[in-house]
Amino acid sequence: MTSSEVLTATEIAKHDNASDLWIVVAGKVWDVTEFAPSHPGGFGIILKYAGKDATDAYSDIHPPTTLTENLGQDKLKGIVNRNTMEKLALQPRPAITKAPPNSTSSHKPSLDNMISTFDFEEVASKTLAARTWAFYSSAAADVITKRMNAACFDQIMLRPRMLIDVTKVSTEQTILGCRTGVPFYISPAAMAKLVHPDGEIAVARGCGENNVIQAISTSASYPVDEIVKAGGSHQPFFFQLYVNKDRTKSEDLLARVKALGVRAIFVTIDSPVPGKREADERAKDQDDVQVPDSFKGKGNQKSGGYARSIGGYVDASLNWGDIAWLRKHWSGPIVLKGVITAMDAKLAVEHKLEGIVLSNHGGRNLDTSPASILVLLELQKSCPEVFDKLEVLIDGGIRRGTDIFKALCLGAKGVGVGRGFLYALDYGQEGIEKYIQILKDELETTMRLCGITHLSQVHPGLVNTLAIDHLVSDSDNHPYARWRPKANL
Repeated sequence: MTSSEVLTATEIAKHDNASDLWIVVAGKVWDVTEFAPSHPGGFGIILKYAGKDATDAYSDIHPPTTLTENLGQDKLKGIVNRNTMEKLALQPRPAITKAPPNSTSSHKPSLDNMISTFDFEEVASKTLAARTWAFYSSAAADVITKRMNAACFDQIMLRPRMLIDVTKVSTEQTILGCRTGVPFYISPAAMAKLVHPDGEIAVARGCGENNVIQAISTSASYPVDEIVKAGGSHQPFFFQLYVNKDRTKSEDLLARVKALGVRAIFVTIDSPVPGKREADERAKDQDDVQVPDSFKGKGNQKSGGYARSIGGYVDASLNWGDIAWLRKHWSGPIVLKGVITAMDAKLAVEHKLEGIVLSNHGGRNLDTSPASILVLLELQKSCPEVFDKLEVLIDGGIRRGTDIFKALCLGAKGVGVGRGFLYALDYGQEGIEKYIQILKDELETTMRLCGITHLSQVHPGLVNTLAIDHLVSDSDNHPYARWRPKANL
Protein backbone atom coordinates (compact mmCIF):
# COMPACT_ATOMS: atom_id res chain seq x y z
CA MET A 1 0.00 0.00 0.00
CA THR A 2 1.38 3.42 -0.98
CA SER A 3 0.60 6.97 0.11
CA SER A 4 -0.95 7.63 -3.28
CA GLU A 5 -3.31 4.64 -3.21
CA VAL A 6 -7.00 5.51 -3.49
CA LEU A 7 -8.99 3.89 -0.67
CA THR A 8 -12.73 3.40 -0.42
CA ALA A 9 -14.80 4.16 2.65
CA THR A 10 -15.46 0.45 3.05
CA GLU A 11 -11.74 -0.31 3.27
CA ILE A 12 -11.07 2.56 5.69
CA ALA A 13 -13.99 1.58 7.94
CA LYS A 14 -12.37 -1.80 8.63
CA HIS A 15 -9.68 -0.01 10.66
CA ASP A 16 -12.02 1.18 13.39
CA ASN A 17 -10.64 -0.14 16.67
CA ALA A 18 -7.88 0.55 19.17
CA SER A 19 -5.60 -2.13 17.73
CA ASP A 20 -6.01 -1.03 14.12
CA LEU A 21 -6.92 2.64 13.93
CA TRP A 22 -7.09 4.79 10.80
CA ILE A 23 -8.57 8.26 10.47
CA VAL A 24 -9.20 10.56 7.54
CA VAL A 25 -8.09 14.20 7.57
CA ALA A 26 -8.54 16.46 4.54
CA GLY A 27 -8.94 13.51 2.21
CA LYS A 28 -5.81 11.70 3.43
CA VAL A 29 -5.85 8.43 5.35
CA TRP A 30 -3.52 8.10 8.35
CA ASP A 31 -2.62 5.12 10.51
CA VAL A 32 -2.63 6.46 14.08
CA THR A 33 -2.66 3.10 15.87
CA GLU A 34 0.70 3.64 17.57
CA PHE A 35 0.22 7.35 18.19
CA ALA A 36 -3.33 7.36 19.57
CA PRO A 37 -2.61 6.01 23.10
CA SER A 38 -0.14 8.85 23.73
CA HIS A 39 -2.24 11.59 22.12
CA PRO A 40 -1.97 14.63 24.45
CA GLY A 41 -5.71 15.21 24.24
CA GLY A 42 -6.56 11.65 25.24
CA PHE A 43 -7.14 8.42 23.36
CA GLY A 44 -10.94 8.75 23.40
CA ILE A 45 -11.25 11.62 20.94
CA ILE A 46 -9.17 9.74 18.32
CA LEU A 47 -10.99 6.45 18.92
CA LYS A 48 -14.25 8.28 18.33
CA TYR A 49 -13.19 8.89 14.72
CA ALA A 50 -11.66 5.45 14.09
CA GLY A 51 -12.35 4.49 10.50
CA LYS A 52 -14.10 7.80 9.88
CA ASP A 53 -13.54 11.35 8.65
CA ALA A 54 -12.02 13.47 11.45
CA THR A 55 -11.35 16.56 9.33
CA ASP A 56 -13.70 18.96 11.11
CA ALA A 57 -12.61 18.00 14.62
CA TYR A 58 -8.94 18.06 13.62
CA SER A 59 -9.12 21.42 11.85
CA ASP A 60 -10.73 23.07 14.87
CA ILE A 61 -7.51 22.60 16.81
CA HIS A 62 -4.55 21.81 14.58
CA PRO A 63 -2.85 23.47 11.61
CA PRO A 64 -2.61 21.32 8.46
CA THR A 65 1.03 20.32 9.01
CA THR A 66 0.61 18.75 12.46
CA LEU A 67 -0.04 15.19 11.26
CA THR A 68 2.92 15.10 8.92
CA GLU A 69 5.24 16.55 11.55
CA ASN A 70 4.15 14.14 14.28
CA LEU A 71 3.51 10.92 12.36
CA GLY A 72 5.77 11.01 9.35
CA GLN A 73 4.96 10.10 5.77
CA ASP A 74 5.22 6.37 6.47
CA LYS A 75 1.91 6.55 8.37
CA LEU A 76 0.08 8.02 5.38
CA LYS A 77 -1.85 5.06 3.94
CA GLY A 78 -3.44 6.72 0.94
CA ILE A 79 -6.17 9.10 -0.19
CA VAL A 80 -9.92 8.75 -0.04
CA ASN A 81 -12.10 7.89 -2.98
CA ARG A 82 -14.15 11.09 -3.07
CA ASN A 83 -17.25 9.25 -4.23
CA THR A 84 -17.38 7.39 -0.92
CA MET A 85 -16.55 10.28 1.46
CA GLU A 86 -20.11 10.67 2.79
CA LYS A 87 -19.98 7.18 4.25
CA LEU A 88 -17.08 8.24 6.50
CA ALA A 89 -18.99 10.89 8.43
CA LEU A 90 -19.95 10.23 12.02
CA GLN A 91 -23.53 8.99 12.25
CA PRO A 92 -25.27 10.87 13.68
CA ARG A 93 -23.08 13.96 13.48
CA PRO A 94 -22.83 15.63 16.91
CA ALA A 95 -24.71 18.88 17.19
CA ILE A 96 -22.64 21.97 17.92
CA THR A 97 -23.86 23.91 20.91
CA LYS A 98 -23.69 27.54 19.90
CA ALA A 99 -23.94 29.07 23.34
CA PRO A 100 -23.61 28.16 27.02
CA PRO A 101 -26.77 26.90 28.75
CA ASN A 102 -27.41 30.23 30.49
CA SER A 103 -27.40 32.20 27.25
CA THR A 104 -30.53 33.96 26.07
CA SER A 105 -29.53 34.80 22.51
CA SER A 106 -27.02 33.93 19.83
CA HIS A 107 -27.65 37.13 17.87
CA LYS A 108 -24.64 39.40 17.46
CA PRO A 109 -25.37 43.12 17.68
CA SER A 110 -23.86 45.47 15.14
CA LEU A 111 -20.17 46.24 15.52
CA ASP A 112 -21.18 49.89 15.83
CA ASN A 113 -22.78 49.01 19.16
CA MET A 114 -19.48 47.80 20.62
CA ILE A 115 -18.50 50.75 22.84
CA SER A 116 -16.10 49.12 25.30
CA THR A 117 -13.99 45.98 25.38
CA PHE A 118 -16.47 44.47 27.83
CA ASP A 119 -19.15 44.54 25.12
CA PHE A 120 -17.15 42.05 23.05
CA GLU A 121 -16.85 39.70 26.01
CA GLU A 122 -20.58 39.79 26.63
CA VAL A 123 -21.37 39.01 23.01
CA ALA A 124 -18.81 36.22 22.86
CA SER A 125 -20.31 34.61 25.96
CA LYS A 126 -23.59 34.30 24.09
CA THR A 127 -22.45 33.43 20.58
CA LEU A 128 -19.35 31.24 20.76
CA ALA A 129 -19.72 27.48 20.87
CA ALA A 130 -19.98 26.38 24.50
CA ARG A 131 -16.69 24.48 24.45
CA THR A 132 -14.88 27.38 22.76
CA TRP A 133 -16.19 29.86 25.33
CA ALA A 134 -15.15 27.52 28.15
CA PHE A 135 -11.64 27.18 26.75
CA TYR A 136 -10.96 30.89 26.31
CA SER A 137 -12.79 32.28 29.33
CA SER A 138 -11.70 29.62 31.81
CA ALA A 139 -8.99 30.01 34.41
CA ALA A 140 -7.37 27.72 36.93
CA ALA A 141 -9.16 26.23 39.94
CA ASP A 142 -11.07 28.92 41.89
CA VAL A 143 -10.27 31.70 39.37
CA ILE A 144 -8.70 33.85 42.09
CA THR A 145 -5.68 34.98 40.09
CA LYS A 146 -7.77 35.84 37.03
CA ARG A 147 -10.03 38.05 39.16
CA MET A 148 -7.06 39.62 40.96
CA ASN A 149 -5.41 40.58 37.68
CA ALA A 150 -8.22 42.97 36.92
CA ALA A 151 -9.08 43.93 40.50
CA CYS A 152 -5.57 45.21 41.24
CA PHE A 153 -5.65 47.50 38.21
CA ASP A 154 -9.00 48.81 39.40
CA GLN A 155 -7.51 49.79 42.78
CA ILE A 156 -4.71 51.87 41.31
CA MET A 157 -5.79 55.50 41.23
CA LEU A 158 -4.61 58.14 38.76
CA ARG A 159 -3.06 61.47 39.74
CA PRO A 160 -3.66 63.81 36.77
CA ARG A 161 -1.84 67.09 36.12
CA MET A 162 -3.68 70.14 34.76
CA LEU A 163 -3.17 73.24 32.60
CA ILE A 164 -1.01 71.44 30.02
CA ASP A 165 -1.47 71.72 26.26
CA VAL A 166 -2.67 68.26 25.20
CA THR A 167 -3.98 69.16 21.77
CA LYS A 168 -1.75 66.57 20.11
CA VAL A 169 -0.84 63.21 21.63
CA SER A 170 1.14 60.26 20.35
CA THR A 171 0.73 56.63 21.42
CA GLU A 172 3.74 55.42 19.42
CA GLN A 173 6.17 53.13 21.19
CA THR A 174 9.20 50.96 20.44
CA ILE A 175 9.00 47.41 21.80
CA LEU A 176 12.04 45.14 21.38
CA GLY A 177 13.29 47.35 18.58
CA CYS A 178 9.97 47.38 16.73
CA ARG A 179 8.27 50.70 16.15
CA THR A 180 4.55 50.35 16.77
CA GLY A 181 1.58 52.67 16.79
CA VAL A 182 0.46 51.69 20.27
CA PRO A 183 2.17 50.38 23.44
CA PHE A 184 0.16 47.16 23.41
CA TYR A 185 0.51 43.99 21.37
CA ILE A 186 -1.79 41.04 20.81
CA SER A 187 -0.71 38.24 23.11
CA PRO A 188 -0.26 34.74 21.70
CA ALA A 189 -3.31 32.51 21.97
CA ALA A 190 -3.94 29.04 20.65
CA MET A 191 -6.46 27.90 18.06
CA ALA A 192 -8.05 31.20 17.07
CA LYS A 193 -9.98 29.42 14.33
CA LEU A 194 -12.28 28.13 17.05
CA VAL A 195 -13.65 31.68 17.20
CA HIS A 196 -13.65 32.61 13.51
CA PRO A 197 -12.79 30.68 10.33
CA ASP A 198 -10.05 33.18 9.48
CA GLY A 199 -8.49 32.81 12.94
CA GLU A 200 -4.98 34.26 13.24
CA ILE A 201 -5.14 35.40 9.60
CA ALA A 202 -7.84 37.93 10.52
CA VAL A 203 -5.82 39.02 13.54
CA ALA A 204 -2.74 39.59 11.37
CA ARG A 205 -4.69 41.63 8.85
CA GLY A 206 -6.24 43.78 11.57
CA CYS A 207 -2.84 44.37 13.14
CA GLY A 208 -1.28 45.18 9.79
CA GLU A 209 -3.87 47.85 9.12
CA ASN A 210 -3.26 49.49 12.50
CA ASN A 211 0.48 49.09 13.11
CA VAL A 212 0.05 46.73 16.05
CA ILE A 213 2.39 43.84 16.83
CA GLN A 214 0.94 40.33 16.87
CA ALA A 215 2.57 37.55 18.87
CA ILE A 216 1.90 34.24 17.14
CA SER A 217 1.28 31.12 19.21
CA THR A 218 3.11 27.84 18.69
CA SER A 219 -0.38 26.32 18.82
CA ALA A 220 -1.89 28.64 16.21
CA SER A 221 -4.55 27.12 13.98
CA TYR A 222 -2.80 28.38 10.82
CA PRO A 223 0.84 27.82 9.77
CA VAL A 224 3.08 30.68 10.84
CA ASP A 225 4.08 31.51 7.26
CA GLU A 226 0.45 32.10 6.27
CA ILE A 227 -0.07 34.36 9.29
CA VAL A 228 3.03 36.44 8.58
CA LYS A 229 2.08 36.77 4.92
CA ALA A 230 -1.38 38.05 5.87
CA GLY A 231 0.10 40.85 7.97
CA GLY A 232 1.93 42.58 5.14
CA SER A 233 5.58 43.15 4.37
CA HIS A 234 6.14 45.88 6.98
CA GLN A 235 4.25 44.26 9.85
CA PRO A 236 6.46 43.14 12.79
CA PHE A 237 5.67 39.86 14.50
CA PHE A 238 6.77 38.12 17.67
CA PHE A 239 6.57 34.34 18.04
CA GLN A 240 5.65 32.48 21.22
CA LEU A 241 7.53 29.22 21.69
CA TYR A 242 6.50 26.19 23.69
CA VAL A 243 9.65 24.08 23.77
CA ASN A 244 8.90 20.62 22.44
CA LYS A 245 10.01 17.45 24.21
CA ASP A 246 11.62 16.62 20.90
CA ARG A 247 14.06 19.51 20.74
CA THR A 248 14.75 18.98 17.04
CA LYS A 249 11.16 19.98 16.30
CA SER A 250 11.63 23.27 18.17
CA GLU A 251 14.92 23.83 16.38
CA ASP A 252 13.27 23.33 12.99
CA LEU A 253 10.40 25.61 14.01
CA LEU A 254 12.79 28.37 15.08
CA ALA A 255 14.61 28.11 11.77
CA ARG A 256 11.34 28.54 9.85
CA VAL A 257 10.28 31.46 12.04
CA LYS A 258 13.65 33.15 11.63
CA ALA A 259 13.46 32.82 7.85
CA LEU A 260 10.10 34.62 7.92
CA GLY A 261 11.64 37.67 9.57
CA VAL A 262 9.93 37.35 12.96
CA ARG A 263 11.58 39.87 15.26
CA ALA A 264 11.62 38.17 18.68
CA ILE A 265 10.62 34.95 20.42
CA PHE A 266 8.62 34.73 23.63
CA VAL A 267 9.57 31.49 25.38
CA THR A 268 6.73 30.41 27.65
CA ILE A 269 8.19 29.22 30.95
CA ASP A 270 5.11 29.01 33.21
CA SER A 271 3.47 25.97 31.61
CA PRO A 272 5.53 22.81 32.18
CA VAL A 273 2.09 21.22 32.60
CA PRO A 274 -1.39 22.64 31.93
CA GLY A 275 -3.24 24.21 34.84
CA LYS A 276 -6.46 22.75 36.25
CA ARG A 277 -9.03 24.64 34.21
CA GLU A 278 -12.28 23.16 35.40
CA ALA A 279 -14.65 24.96 33.05
CA ASP A 280 -12.62 23.74 30.09
CA GLU A 281 -12.59 20.20 31.44
CA ARG A 282 -16.34 20.17 32.10
CA ALA A 283 -16.99 21.28 28.54
CA LYS A 284 -15.11 18.38 26.98
CA ASP A 285 -16.81 16.50 24.20
CA GLN A 286 -19.60 14.49 25.79
CA ASP A 287 -19.56 12.12 22.83
CA ASP A 288 -16.00 10.87 23.44
CA VAL A 289 -16.02 7.09 23.44
CA GLN A 290 -14.90 4.91 26.31
CA VAL A 291 -11.22 3.96 26.12
CA PRO A 292 -10.60 0.21 26.37
CA ASP A 293 -9.22 -0.86 29.76
CA SER A 294 -6.12 -2.33 28.13
CA PHE A 295 -5.16 1.13 26.84
CA LYS A 296 -5.85 3.18 29.94
CA GLY A 297 -2.83 4.73 31.56
CA LYS A 298 -1.05 5.14 28.23
CA GLY A 299 -0.81 8.89 27.87
CA ASN A 300 -2.72 11.71 29.51
CA GLN A 301 -6.18 10.61 30.64
CA LYS A 302 -6.77 13.49 33.03
CA SER A 303 -9.32 15.33 30.93
CA GLY A 304 -10.60 16.09 27.50
CA GLY A 305 -10.29 19.87 27.76
CA TYR A 306 -8.74 21.80 24.88
CA ALA A 307 -5.84 22.90 27.09
CA ARG A 308 -4.62 19.32 27.55
CA SER A 309 -5.38 18.52 23.91
CA ILE A 310 -2.70 20.94 22.71
CA GLY A 311 -0.19 20.99 25.55
CA GLY A 312 1.05 17.44 25.85
CA TYR A 313 4.17 18.01 23.74
CA VAL A 314 5.60 20.72 26.03
CA ASP A 315 8.95 19.90 27.59
CA ALA A 316 8.64 19.98 31.38
CA SER A 317 12.42 19.70 31.74
CA LEU A 318 13.05 23.23 30.39
CA ASN A 319 15.40 25.09 32.75
CA TRP A 320 17.80 28.03 32.98
CA GLY A 321 20.57 25.94 31.48
CA ASP A 322 18.63 25.79 28.23
CA ILE A 323 19.10 29.50 27.53
CA ALA A 324 22.40 28.60 25.83
CA TRP A 325 20.55 26.14 23.60
CA LEU A 326 18.04 28.85 22.66
CA ARG A 327 20.86 31.27 21.83
CA LYS A 328 22.37 28.68 19.52
CA HIS A 329 19.18 28.49 17.49
CA TRP A 330 17.90 32.06 17.71
CA SER A 331 20.01 35.17 17.14
CA GLY A 332 17.33 37.77 17.85
CA PRO A 333 15.77 38.99 21.10
CA ILE A 334 14.71 36.27 23.53
CA VAL A 335 11.93 37.10 25.98
CA LEU A 336 10.83 34.89 28.87
CA LYS A 337 7.04 34.83 29.13
CA GLY A 338 5.74 33.88 32.54
CA VAL A 339 8.07 35.58 35.02
CA ILE A 340 6.09 36.16 38.20
CA THR A 341 8.71 36.91 40.90
CA ALA A 342 11.55 39.36 41.32
CA MET A 343 13.89 36.39 41.84
CA ASP A 344 13.31 35.10 38.32
CA ALA A 345 13.49 38.62 36.88
CA LYS A 346 16.98 38.96 38.36
CA LEU A 347 17.95 35.58 36.92
CA ALA A 348 16.74 36.75 33.50
CA VAL A 349 19.15 39.69 33.79
CA GLU A 350 21.98 37.36 34.80
CA HIS A 351 21.31 35.26 31.71
CA LYS A 352 21.33 38.40 29.54
CA LEU A 353 17.81 38.01 28.18
CA GLU A 354 16.43 40.91 26.18
CA GLY A 355 13.06 40.95 27.89
CA ILE A 356 10.56 39.37 30.23
CA VAL A 357 6.78 39.23 30.28
CA LEU A 358 5.31 39.47 33.76
CA SER A 359 2.48 37.03 33.28
CA ASN A 360 0.49 34.41 35.15
CA HIS A 361 -0.96 33.07 31.90
CA GLY A 362 -4.17 34.99 32.45
CA GLY A 363 -4.73 33.10 35.68
CA ARG A 364 -5.00 29.88 33.67
CA ASN A 365 -2.21 27.83 35.25
CA LEU A 366 -1.40 28.32 38.94
CA ASP A 367 -4.30 29.80 40.86
CA THR A 368 -3.41 32.21 43.70
CA SER A 369 -0.17 33.19 41.96
CA PRO A 370 0.21 36.99 42.16
CA ALA A 371 -1.53 39.45 39.89
CA SER A 372 0.88 40.60 37.19
CA ILE A 373 0.72 44.27 38.18
CA LEU A 374 1.80 43.31 41.71
CA VAL A 375 4.91 41.72 40.26
CA LEU A 376 5.66 44.92 38.35
CA LEU A 377 5.56 46.75 41.69
CA GLU A 378 7.68 44.02 43.26
CA LEU A 379 10.39 44.67 40.67
CA GLN A 380 10.28 48.39 41.40
CA LYS A 381 10.57 47.67 45.11
CA SER A 382 13.15 44.87 45.15
CA CYS A 383 15.23 45.13 41.98
CA PRO A 384 14.63 48.37 40.05
CA GLU A 385 17.89 47.82 38.18
CA VAL A 386 16.08 45.21 36.09
CA PHE A 387 14.33 47.96 34.14
CA ASP A 388 17.73 49.25 32.95
CA LYS A 389 18.94 45.82 31.82
CA LEU A 390 16.02 44.46 29.80
CA GLU A 391 12.54 45.35 28.59
CA VAL A 392 9.73 44.55 30.99
CA LEU A 393 6.38 43.68 29.41
CA ILE A 394 3.21 42.69 31.22
CA ASP A 395 -0.11 40.99 30.51
CA GLY A 396 -3.12 39.90 32.54
CA GLY A 397 -6.26 41.83 33.45
CA ILE A 398 -5.76 44.68 30.96
CA ARG A 399 -9.15 45.73 29.67
CA ARG A 400 -9.05 49.53 29.53
CA GLY A 401 -6.83 52.29 28.22
CA THR A 402 -6.39 53.34 31.85
CA ASP A 403 -4.95 49.88 32.63
CA ILE A 404 -2.39 50.29 29.86
CA PHE A 405 -1.49 53.76 31.14
CA LYS A 406 -1.04 52.53 34.72
CA ALA A 407 1.28 49.71 33.64
CA LEU A 408 3.40 52.09 31.58
CA CYS A 409 3.66 54.56 34.47
CA LEU A 410 4.98 51.76 36.68
CA GLY A 411 7.74 50.79 34.28
CA ALA A 412 6.31 48.41 31.67
CA LYS A 413 7.57 49.03 28.14
CA GLY A 414 4.48 47.46 26.64
CA VAL A 415 1.44 45.38 27.55
CA GLY A 416 -0.13 42.29 26.05
CA VAL A 417 -3.84 41.75 25.57
CA GLY A 418 -5.05 38.22 24.84
CA ARG A 419 -8.57 37.11 25.72
CA GLY A 420 -10.13 40.41 24.70
CA PHE A 421 -8.90 40.16 21.14
CA LEU A 422 -10.18 36.60 20.90
CA TYR A 423 -13.62 37.86 21.86
CA ALA A 424 -13.30 40.62 19.27
CA LEU A 425 -12.36 38.02 16.66
CA ASP A 426 -15.98 36.86 16.84
CA TYR A 427 -16.49 39.76 14.39
CA GLY A 428 -13.49 38.82 12.22
CA GLN A 429 -10.88 41.34 11.09
CA GLU A 430 -13.28 44.24 11.63
CA GLY A 431 -13.70 43.20 15.25
CA ILE A 432 -9.94 43.18 15.78
CA GLU A 433 -9.64 46.67 14.30
CA LYS A 434 -12.52 48.00 16.39
CA TYR A 435 -10.98 46.57 19.58
CA ILE A 436 -7.63 48.19 18.76
CA GLN A 437 -9.34 51.52 18.16
CA ILE A 438 -11.25 51.34 21.46
CA LEU A 439 -8.07 50.73 23.46
CA LYS A 440 -6.14 53.40 21.55
CA ASP A 441 -8.90 55.99 22.00
CA GLU A 442 -9.15 55.25 25.72
CA LEU A 443 -5.37 55.52 26.09
CA GLU A 444 -5.28 58.85 24.26
CA THR A 445 -8.08 60.17 26.44
CA THR A 446 -6.27 59.05 29.60
CA MET A 447 -3.04 60.69 28.45
CA ARG A 448 -4.78 64.00 27.77
CA LEU A 449 -6.67 63.98 31.06
CA CYS A 450 -3.45 63.17 32.95
CA GLY A 451 -1.52 65.94 31.23
CA ILE A 452 0.93 64.11 28.96
CA THR A 453 1.31 64.08 25.19
CA HIS A 454 3.87 61.34 24.61
CA LEU A 455 4.57 58.01 26.29
CA SER A 456 8.10 59.11 27.14
CA GLN A 457 6.45 61.37 29.76
CA VAL A 458 4.80 58.63 31.84
CA HIS A 459 6.17 58.19 35.38
CA PRO A 460 5.11 56.60 38.69
CA GLY A 461 4.02 59.95 40.12
CA LEU A 462 0.92 59.79 37.93
CA VAL A 463 -0.49 56.82 39.85
CA ASN A 464 -1.41 56.03 43.45
CA THR A 465 -0.87 52.39 44.43
CA LEU A 466 -1.50 52.70 48.17
CA ALA A 467 -4.55 50.43 48.02
CA ILE A 468 -2.46 47.47 46.87
CA ASP A 469 1.01 48.24 48.21
CA HIS A 470 0.48 45.91 51.16
CA LEU A 471 0.17 43.01 48.70
CA VAL A 472 3.61 43.58 47.17
CA SER A 473 6.42 41.24 48.21
CA ASP A 474 9.74 42.88 49.05
CA SER A 475 12.01 39.94 49.78
CA ASP A 476 12.98 36.54 48.40
CA ASN A 477 12.00 35.07 51.76
CA HIS A 478 8.81 35.07 53.78
CA PRO A 479 8.88 38.07 56.16
CA TYR A 480 8.66 35.97 59.33
CA ALA A 481 7.84 32.26 58.72
CA ARG A 482 10.83 30.00 59.36
CA TRP A 483 10.30 26.28 58.90
CA ARG A 484 13.13 24.92 56.81
CA PRO A 485 16.02 26.38 54.80
CA LYS A 486 15.08 28.05 51.54
CA ALA A 487 15.04 25.58 48.68
CA ASN A 488 17.93 25.87 46.28
CA LEU A 489 16.03 26.97 43.17
